[in-house]
Amino acid sequence: MRARGRSVLSTRYARTTSRVVVALLWMAARPALAAGAEAPLAMRCAEFAGAVLPPELIALPSAGVQIESAAMVGATAPGNQQGGEYCRITGRIKALKAATPDIRFDLNLPRHWNGRALQIGGGGYNGTVVSGTGVMPFSPNRAPLAQGYATFGDDSGHVGDSSVAVFGLVDEAVTNFGYAHLKKTHDAALALIARAYGRPPQRMYFAGGSTGGREGYTVMQRFPDDYDGVIANSPALNFSGVRLLGVKLGQAEYATPGGFIAPLTLEHVYQRTLAACDRLDGVADGIVSDVAACREQEPEIIASLRCAGHAPSHDECLTDPQLATLLVMRDGLSLPYHLAWDVTGYHGYNIFQGTHLTGFLGLAHQAERLPVPTFFANGYLFAQGDGYIRYFVTHDAEFDSLHFDVQHPGKYRAQLIALSQTIGAMNPDLSRYIARGGKLITLQGLADEVISPNQTIAYYESLIDRFGADQVNSFMRLYMVPGFQHGSGVFIPSVDLLGVLDNWVTRSVSPETLTATDIAPATNGRSRPLCRYPQFPRYVGKGNVNLASSFACAEP
Repeated sequence: MRARGRSVLSTRYARTTSRVVVALLWMAARPALAAGAEAPLAMRCAEFAGAVLPPELIALPSAGVQIESAAMVGATAPGNQQGGEYCRITGRIKALKAATPDIRFDLNLPRHWNGRALQIGGGGYNGTVVSGTGVMPFSPNRAPLAQGYATFGDDSGHVGDSSVAVFGLVDEAVTNFGYAHLKKTHDAALALIARAYGRPPQRMYFAGGSTGGREGYTVMQRFPDDYDGVIANSPALNFSGVRLLGVKLGQAEYATPGGFIAPLTLEHVYQRTLAACDRLDGVADGIVSDVAACREQEPEIIASLRCAGHAPSHDECLTDPQLATLLVMRDGLSLPYHLAWDVTGYHGYNIFQGTHLTGFLGLAHQAERLPVPTFFANGYLFAQGDGYIRYFVTHDAEFDSLHFDVQHPGKYRAQLIALSQTIGAMNPDLSRYIARGGKLITLQGLADEVISPNQTIAYYESLIDRFGADQVNSFMRLYMVPGFQHGSGVFIPSVDLLGVLDNWVTRSVSPETLTATDIAPATNGRSRPLCRYPQFPRYVGKGNVNLASSFACAEP
């Protein structure tokens, strides 16, 4: 490493694949490393502080990389729960324009490296650097860093909490958020990893959920040569679609007289669906597992919920405007125009199949424009859609999205289409990723109230239509989890997806039925099989209902 503030290397590698970039970087660095290749990581770690990486090391346009800090974190240092010593590097990838925020990133290099690297995705609108040091849902027992993974993440190129969409006014920041931050951070981290250890990673993985799930699909679609395996949970694939549906839902609830639904009424809806559908999987356990059978009960459920000829109280039944609000969320969105990749809408939610829409008060009130108090689930969808329309689409912070014509956006149509190309991950062409042997695991709740499980299923089925079941089975596993919502729910699965992915990639152990432990507070410790879609867990009729061994995966 050169002296503080000077370039690491200046060889011209622009717009080549990252594998080639790192290989060249490694080869060029070998003479300098030869004498100190066996030097302690602590010595090499300190050399990174203040370093500058040139733009040529990143395959997308940037103004280079500035390393802000680099220091060893001791195994017994306060706050280090990783069980080992590691080098923590923080830096920023400089934007092309002065008005665009830099991409801030963190990189963690363990002293005892397993030869693998893991890039970790963000959530919502991002805005906070992903540290990469903690325990992850897909690796519940030990943090990936503690297992020897070099880990890294970033803030996607702006600062703010995950609900803030103001950066949508800055075009370069939108491009970074949509896809560019992933490649830029990947290339910067890979160069640093190769320099620190004297060789590039043997395996590169990506893992994330929600926005991070969308990012996982994005890297497979746009940068297939960079990754050997991806975990992409609850993926916000159709980003524009879910934002537009959120606007339509807000219009039904807040711009339509009587459309608002109070939490007690939503609780009544949820309990009614449980009464009708909980036992369809063979046991009353608070989980609607047989969603297909429950959907057949939907007409009767709706009829029993509808107010009939009498003035309702606040929670005993649904008026026609209230029912219309829920049907917007159930039916999803159908557009008379095409977004990128021929997308014409957004698939609806399992509203009457065990999705719990109450108990999440407090977030949507942050959107000051909401006319009435609201609840988390569809209040959240509207708040996110409202910010999307104002900042990304119209570039007008004062725009009233309650009056935005989703079906006929007029002069905003071209912008909506362009945004769906920049941010969305609905491209079904994964042929390059499949051809090079990449693997994919996706886990999502059937009761997800933020990202529609049916949208994820529809994308999976589009892959089947395009490539055939055998080829999709060779690289992808989809696990749809009954009772699981968007990080909450009556069943919250804990399973070592990272270990499963690594075994698949490195040892060709194809995952089938997995076992998940429930970490929901009320039922912590019970287990269920995670069944490959379209199967679901059905009670076998005997045995402890809290053990996965008492269930079998069944076809709907």
